[in-house]
Amino acid sequence: MINLRHSTMTSKAPRALALALALTLGTTFAAGSAVAGPIPAEQLARLPAIQSVSMSSDGKTLVALIAAPGDASGQNTALASWSMDRLEAGPTRITPSADRMKFIAANALKGDHILAIARQEWTGALGGCGEGNSTGSTKTFISKAYLTNLEHSQFDEAFASNKRTTGVSEATLRCLELAGTASLANALPLDPEHVIISRLDPTSFSSNYLRYNLRTGNSELLFSGGGRSSPGLFHPRSGDLLTRSQIEPVGGSEYEVQVLIRDANGQFVVHKPLSTRLTERYTVSVEGIDDATGNFYVITDQFSEHAQLRLYDPKAQQYLPDVLAAHPEFDIADVVFGQHESDFNQVLGFRVNGPQVSTVYTDTTMEQLQAALQGSFAGKDINIIDYNDDKSRVLFRVSAHDTPPSYHVLADRRRLIALGAELPDLDTSSIGEQRWVTYPARDGKQIPAILDLPAGWSADKGPLPTIIHPHGGPWARDYTGWDRSGWVPFLTSRGYAVLRPQYRGSAGLGRDLWMAGDNQWGLAMQDDKDDGAKWLVEQKIADADRIAIFGYSYGGFAAAAAAVRSPSPYQCAISGAPVTDLGRLGTSWSDNRLQRILQGRTVKGMDPMLNTDKAVLPTLLYVGDRDVRTPAFHARGFYNAIKGKVPAKFELIADMPHSMPWYPRHAQQTLTLMESFLRDECGPGGL
Repeated sequence: MINLRHSTMTSKAPRALALALALTLGTTFAAGSAVAGPIPAEQLARLPAIQSVSMSSDGKTLVALIAAPGDASGQNTALASWSMDRLEAGPTRITPSADRMKFIAANALKGDHILAIARQEWTGALGGCGEGNSTGSTKTFISKAYLTNLEHSQFDEAFASNKRTTGVSEATLRCLELAGTASLANALPLDPEHVIISRLDPTSFSSNYLRYNLRTGNSELLFSGGGRSSPGLFHPRSGDLLTRSQIEPVGGSEYEVQVLIRDANGQFVVHKPLSTRLTERYTVSVEGIDDATGNFYVITDQFSEHAQLRLYDPKAQQYLPDVLAAHPEFDIADVVFGQHESDFNQVLGFRVNGPQVSTVYTDTTMEQLQAALQGSFAGKDINIIDYNDDKSRVLFRVSAHDTPPSYHVLADRRRLIALGAELPDLDTSSIGEQRWVTYPARDGKQIPAILDLPAGWSADKGPLPTIIHPHGGPWARDYTGWDRSGWVPFLTSRGYAVLRPQYRGSAGLGRDLWMAGDNQWGLAMQDDKDDGAKWLVEQKIADADRIAIFGYSYGGFAAAAAAVRSPSPYQCAISGAPVTDLGRLGTSWSDNRLQRILQGRTVKGMDPMLNTDKAVLPTLLYVGDRDVRTPAFHARGFYNAIKGKVPAKFELIADMPHSMPWYPRHAQQTLTLMESFLRDECGPGGL
């Protein structure tokens, strides 16, 4: 049913991927030009010219997705691979997406293997296989992972079992075909042939973890999933499972998340210092093992408001007293371990979950490399993606809040080779300034936020029309830097200030802020957004009579909630892919069982659907007809209930899923829809 058509061609890179030669480490971005006008929707909606870039661990091959050459529609991707010895010559092989199955991600694996992810539109009966309707028909997308070689000569479903399935019903086989059977769990960088995969068991529908041979297709079971147990850390060298976790009842409705560590006899033993109550929502993440001592690197917030990096001694069953890495305002996100023979499993640094995720290298060589690259791209964000063993080839990404990502290779420690930018023709001079700010909520809690301003604005020019833009989740957060959705640069280039509140309930900014959102949907969580608008007015940044709220997913809920709350600081609301009916939400909003247990009990508060008689704002609602995360009945039902009370508009976007990547036509349609609504229908005179 689902086939990837094989069509390959050799080609030099298209114009957007032309390679610049012999650049030096003194290279910098040119100063911006005069402020341009609004960025056209079609430019921000354009398919990236290059994305999903990776380099093989031996430094011989580079793989990426590019915009399909010669595709007049601008809607299709292609898989491309380069020889690192001849980057200047462009891709050695380009394979466009098939007519139905479109590439959405790619990765260079070991042994000349390439992993490609593709998806296609699909409509039919899921029967409980994947997220969507359990009965009847669902409009959704089906994704598959494929393995191919450097010549792209054959595409096989990745990590599929070579054993015959007996005693399994036709319905189950159909389900496996739709849901996909396997995914990559660990690349085992030093093993020349093996990786660790996760594969669905057709008899139990749980995930088994196996050591898989890329050459032969044979596999060895490492962990059998099922129930409330899940794997933790696999040994980075052997792939053997070292830790696992399980959720166990401890009385009443309470559960404990237990961490178990394999002992010298091969038995998994519960470690109490690492085990916590589910409702306490502590972070306990075993990140790695120290080769010399056998101690584990653990990121945890058991001892502090923000997650820290600590060492745990499994023999003594206790944390060591010293904190390896911590930040007074932000969490430690993860640990950077060496992936090559010369530095394998050594701690090279750690990442801080600050306004943007920033890497702090403790390894001298990596620290110097990062500093050299940063000096070449002053004021930009540098992210080292891959490098080879002697670091003679380094793949890295450059971006900023006003600079779409571009990809580069540092060759022979001296030459910079530009691979290309995601949006190479985009004029960003009208995007303006970005700030990380905090403001007081009405109860005194300090709310972090990201404030984006139009280019050329200063306080003496008077307050601005403003958009309050809450993120989705809500257990998520925003980061500074380039906004991949295009929403923020689209709005700032049109003269709007944009505030993204990290309201209570936002995750990744401390336990107190996160847990303060429990059962406060539409209540204190909503107050935080309104208080952000009030603060901007007090700062003389926002015009009190020209403020709107726009959000997507949970942010769409926030916009719908704003539409029925009085008094309101907003002139109108834009609600994208919202949840509007908390009564129907129940526990079906996530296909992750642990998340349902954790978050489902916190989804309480003011239900917009029970308050539609109080509607006060002109409201635009839109959602994709292939959105199975927040189905269209939420937006449509809310629209039907308020349309006779306030000006309201509903748009069902054809073939649009909930999450990115969207087709370029989806982004262009929704951006244009927002622009016209703000201009023409957002209260008297528009915004």
